[in-house]
Amino acid sequence: METTCNGWTNYETWAVNLWFTNDEASANHLNSMAREAWDNAEPTAILSKSEVARHALADSLKNTVEEGTPEACQGTLYADLLQAAIDEVNWGEVADATLAGLEIDEYCTFCE
Repeated sequence: METTCNGWTNYETWAVNLWFTNDEASANHLNSMAREAWDNAEPTAILSKSEVARHALADSLKNTVEEGTPEACQGTLYADLLQAAIDEVNWGEVADATLAGLEIDEYCTFCE
C-alpha cells in the first residue's frame, strides 16, 4: 500500500506543510521561524549547523502545532486521534523543505 502523499513521507506531513505554506502570512511566519533556527544554530562536535537548525526548526514546528490544540479537545477521543496524526508527521522533512527554500548557501538538505 502506497503511504507517500504528493512527494511527502505521508499525508500528515504533506498536510502540515500545506497548512504552513498555504497563505502568505503563514508562509512568512514559517520562513521567520526557519531563519531564526538557522541564525541561532551553533554546530556541535557531533552535529553540523544544518543539522542543529533542522532539529530546532522541527521541534519548533511540532510545538507550534501541539500548542494550537483546542482546550475543548483535550482528554477525548478526538485528542487521541489528533495526537496520533501529529506523531506521524515527519517534522524533519518539513524543516528541510523550509530551510532549503530560504536558499541559504551553507544549508545542505538531507532529503536529496
